[in-house]
Amino acid sequence: MSSPVSYQLEDTIGVISIDSPPVNALSHAVRQGLLDAINAAQNDASEAVVIVCAGRTFIAGADITEFGKPLKDPWLPDLLNTIEASAKLVVAALHGTALGGGFETALAAHYRCAAPGAKIGFPEVHLGLLPGAGGTQRTPRLAGVQAALDLITSGTPIAAGEAQEIGLIDKIIDGDLRAGAIAWARELVASGAKIRRSSEQDVPEFDHAIFDVYRSKLARRARGQVAPDHIVACIEAAATMTFEDGMAKERELFMACMDSSQSAAMRHLFFAERLAAKVDGLAKDTPQRPIKSIGIIGGGTMGGGIAMSFANAGIPVTMIEISEEALERGLAIVDKNYAGSVKRGKLTQEQAAKCRALIVGSVDYASLADVDLVIEAVFEDPELKKKIFAKLDKACKAGAILATNTSYQDVDAIAAATGRPEDVIGMHFFSPAHIMKLLEVVRGKKTADDVLATVMALAKKIRKVPVVSGVCYGFIGNRMLSPYGKTAQLLLLEGASPQQVDNAMEAWGMAMGPLRVFDLAGLDIGYKAREALSDDEKGDPKSYRVPDLLVEMGRLGQKSGAGFYHYDDARKPTPDSAVQEIIDQVASELGVDRRTVTDEEIVARLIGALIDEGKKIVAEGIAQRSGDIDVVYVYGYGFPAARGGPMFYGANRG
Repeated sequence: MSSPVSYQLEDTIGVISIDSPPVNALSHAVRQGLLDAINAAQNDASEAVVIVCAGRTFIAGADITEFGKPLKDPWLPDLLNTIEASAKLVVAALHGTALGGGFETALAAHYRCAAPGAKIGFPEVHLGLLPGAGGTQRTPRLAGVQAALDLITSGTPIAAGEAQEIGLIDKIIDGDLRAGAIAWARELVASGAKIRRSSEQDVPEFDHAIFDVYRSKLARRARGQVAPDHIVACIEAAATMTFEDGMAKERELFMACMDSSQSAAMRHLFFAERLAAKVDGLAKDTPQRPIKSIGIIGGGTMGGGIAMSFANAGIPVTMIEISEEALERGLAIVDKNYAGSVKRGKLTQEQAAKCRALIVGSVDYASLADVDLVIEAVFEDPELKKKIFAKLDKACKAGAILATNTSYQDVDAIAAATGRPEDVIGMHFFSPAHIMKLLEVVRGKKTADDVLATVMALAKKIRKVPVVSGVCYGFIGNRMLSPYGKTAQLLLLEGASPQQVDNAMEAWGMAMGPLRVFDLAGLDIGYKAREALSDDEKGDPKSYRVPDLLVEMGRLGQKSGAGFYHYDDARKPTPDSAVQEIIDQVASELGVDRRTVTDEEIVARLIGALIDEGKKIVAEGIAQRSGDIDVVYVYGYGFPAARGGPMFYGANRG
């Protein structure tokens, strides 16, 4: 089989070209081809060498098909040392994305140029890893300690222009990158440019206190992940040791990460997310309906966030409310959210204004006559939803997709309120919808294949992670939340306090404890959902009596200033003795003997409740596979990525 790497002389410039679709990943064949080419260049008439890639991107990173398999020589660190040691000047020409090992390859070159739209970065931290081929050692020598810490611990790519500003890219080339890189290499040779090895450069001046500052910051953000702390240690080694000793430290900590349960869990999630986007039984060539405009029914917090998700992707949105007053409130929520995005630096003022201009409001369903997709986002009232869908059936054009954002209700029953159930689907966004990445896509019994294929593709366009669910009460995430929440209520009655339950789960790694989650979502949501259930469906009163009493007292959670906790203007939860009195009262009324409950028991019972319900969901075919459940819980419910999701965690704990 021919090599994916070719080498040829163009006058006095040796050109190494990598062509290994789809993303020129650093497979063994690519590594071997690069090694052979750089060695060949040392013995020919070339005066300089240019490394370019064919296709849509530079080297986008490691070959994921080699994960977990024995590595073959040449190892990437050795290969990059060979490139850097070249006696002839080496230029790397970047386009598309140069990520992880791909950007480490570029750092081993003596000079770097890039197309204007290129991006560079180190996403390894998202897999519980760190750059293992000199990325932590070469980056701070070129860009400084702080820039290296920011880039590598965040895992977020940056644009070529920003990379040039911090010293990681030397030149931006407009037009044909290959021709421009070759011409630049000739200029460098003609000007007598020296071979400039990153490993031989001194780290720019820095404050030694920065490492402790970042350790403290990352400890709060990383929720128990070890890779960020190891990255700091590697960059500190780059700043305080020789290159060789720093590389040894990087190799030691890279292997510690690679062998860790955390990285195994996060690599599982990486593959699970990719697999979740594939729908069993749905042909790859299933046609998709064009989606050029969106309608949103409901201008509350959820409706506004959904509208922003589409506007941010450049898709016009019409928001429908019941009155001009309600519409004005809804659009004000959108304005406030965009102002927050600008304040946090997520969008520029100009970007926010451009997105906001794509959202218009109306109180007339006739405004939806030409939209391609409508998403209903009103209260969890099944009868109200059916009435809305009956109106949409009349107002919307043939072929328009009708979606419900319901968190719990029967999508098939909602679809039956229309004359086109094949066009109906569930699109369950998570609050805040313009930020949260998860989208549960609920496939009804009559949902057409092209509707499902369209929504799955659209989810990616608006930068969501889609997971398909069948129809059941609560779908995947909220169905599992039910026994999780019930178990939390039992723990309260048996002797734990709200803050003990929440603190135990947050110390274990959950982004937020269950009772703080319920306060954030609003206790009235569960209360209203239970109103639609029979006593048998509600189950044991021990599992809902306390939150029901809180709602009946007007304690709805954060939005009312009180729920399981009291909240000040900053929405900081404070333990409330009145809640403990209610818990004690209900425990007495229901005959529950109170005792000491340990944090270990809290974690075991709550996670066990998730795992047990998840097994039922897979067995019933509601979820396509257990990995889909892990994706739902990590992206939608704050389950720690370093534990891989409830099903992965349960399987590995036996």
